[in-house]
Amino acid sequence: MSARDPDGETIQTKRQNLERSLRQMGRVLVAFSGGVDSTLLLKVCTDVLGDNVLAVTAISETSARHEREDAVRLAHKLGAAHLQVESHEMELAEFIDNPSDKCYICKKSRFGELVALARQKEFPWVADGTNADDHRDFRPGNRATRELSVQSPLMETGLTKSEIRQLSKQLGLPTWDKPSAACLASRIPYGSPITARKLKQVDDGERFLRGLGVTGQVRVRHHGDVVRVEVDARDIAKFAEETVRDRIVQYFKSLGFKHITLDMEGYTMGSLNRALAPEQKG
Repeated sequence: MSARDPDGETIQTKRQNLERSLRQMGRVLVAFSGGVDSTLLLKVCTDVLGDNVLAVTAISETSARHEREDAVRLAHKLGAAHLQVESHEMELAEFIDNPSDKCYICKKSRFGELVALARQKEFPWVADGTNADDHRDFRPGNRATRELSVQSPLMETGLTKSEIRQLSKQLGLPTWDKPSAACLASRIPYGSPITARKLKQVDDGERFLRGLGVTGQVRVRHHGDVVRVEVDARDIAKFAEETVRDRIVQYFKSLGFKHITLDMEGYTMGSLNRALAPEQKG
């Protein structure tokens, strides 16, 4: 029996509603990151619409290298036409200043460019992978997509993150258990300027930790000379081994950090948002 949400709707019913919605759209440009949500969206789009789908991945210094690599590989696996385009948020002074609504500034720029590209290539719709759970965290970027009339079919059909993972597993997608991702700029506390150097330190650090066998969530939080590493609570014990600890300390010092810390609470989504007052979260 298919799982049901609190409203009694099965995942398969939601999938059918998603397919129906996409058929009505007819021709769609998908903002494709290679993450759990956008991969499911692209899979269903290609199943329903065939060649009337274009996957587009925006890349910049804020994009983790492994995420860009995953996007290329997954788009090819799904047989989707795929473009990588440069995004220009790092050219925006208001983004670099790192205010609490930097995600709005970034998405307004990125999706504005995608909307223009869709118009140029005669795609009437731009769709992203926002899901029904995304309203539970502070997500100022969602305001930008609404303003630009970007569609969010997964959210509109009520698919939650858990349901997206279940459906992805049913469809044989390798992303079904992939950890959630966020842009590298989300590792830098609000008010601390975003620089290419900081973003590279974060990307290199997270890549190194994954190379040590950390398979769950990994966040390298950049606090100037101090790095605060967040991993899933189950992975914290791995850092207690002396040889592993020494390797981590030496590597992060080579990146330019003076103090290397491990957050004993473990990974927490949006942990930097704790510094925001309620009015800043809107």
